Amino acid sequence: MVPEREAFARRSEALALDARRPDGVAYRSLPEDGGAVLAREFGLALREVQARCLDAGIVPERYARNLTTHSLSEQARLLRSRVVVVGLGGLGGHVLEILCRMGVGRISAADGDLFEQSNLNRQLLSSSLTLERTKATAALERARLINPAVELLADGVFWDFEDMETVLAGADLAVDAMGGLDDRPALQRAAAGAGVPLVTAAIAGMSGYVATVLPGQVGPATLFGTGAAAEDSLGSPAPSVAVAASLQCAEALGILCGWAPTLAGKMLIFDLADMTFETMQIA
Repeated sequence: MVPEREAFARRSEALALDARRPDGVAYRSLPEDGGAVLAREFGLALREVQARCLDAGIVPERYARNLTTHSLSEQARLLRSRVVVVGLGGLGGHVLEILCRMGVGRISAADGDLFEQSNLNRQLLSSSLTLERTKATAALERARLINPAVELLADGVFWDFEDMETVLAGADLAVDAMGGLDDRPALQRAAAGAGVPLVTAAIAGMSGYVATVLPGQVGPATLFGTGAAAEDSLGSPAPSVAVAASLQCAEALGILCGWAPTLAGKMLIFDLADMTFETMQIA
């Protein structure tokens, strides 16, 4: 081990505390202020501090309740991942919230919209304080509040195909959190060109779908094309938005951890009006 790594290991162990999960399993815990101390002393990004602690078997306390789902190495892998999120409205606000809380270390996102009063029914980032402000600005503020280890780059514009190509280079995964249909084919093409898995979703009323499109596969954007979206006539209630975004994140986090994509070449279709969930093959 190089001297700097040895010094980091000694210092992180000195700051760690003994802790136990609710089921009684013991672990070494790094308090939130301990991570800030290590970042300052060693000149490291907080996400890398947290990842190095996990490498050493020390759990940043904010991730302790993740550990029955993700191993220490998988949590470190999330911190070293980069995800592209296109859209910061209904789906995108919930996706951002979950990815930040779960510890995805780098997120690049974009949305050119301002918040309107009609967003207040479902969009997590919208509030009386953010009306008429850009969704990108609200996203930056929210991410800092939730998890200062996350490095969020939020662009207050609508990306075109060339922008998507550029930002997807070197990414680990893309999340389609756009409304409507018109821009989804461009994102699917850009993700395929970059060799990046794409997790997509859409809702209409109390129903919706989630799918994973691997490079070269057919996706929902291929099937549905462009034009009027069903959500325009059926509405966008909060429950369906939150469910779709949660399903997207569950799939995305698994892929980032190296799990086989559950929805590759498939669509998971849900209807909350009658509480049905069905999966259909599309590729």
